[in-house]
Amino acid sequence: MDSVVTELPALFKMIAALIFVLGLMGGLAMAMKKLGLSGRIAAAGGKSRLKVVESIPLDNRRRLAIIQRDDVQHLVIFGPNGETVIETNIPPIDNS
Repeated sequence: MDSVVTELPALFKMIAALIFVLGLMGGLAMAMKKLGLSGRIAAAGGKSRLKVVESIPLDNRRRLAIIQRDDVQHLVIFGPNGETVIETNIPPIDNS
């Protein structure tokens, strides 16, 4: 019984250290997201050339997406067996 009592403070220290480390990781993730450093790598000029314009699920296994590179869009189906380009060289719609 005495060994259990003497191990309790060490257990509390380990739990406190774990909570502290997880808090640091969460704070760092939030700071990186605020600064725009959330894992996205931009081009050399700082402007990203690629973006997903729109994406919808077709069923549980496939997804239809419009992908844009520079000023050209492509309609693509993503599935478990790969991707299929449906239409290419689509001009972007001006939403102004």
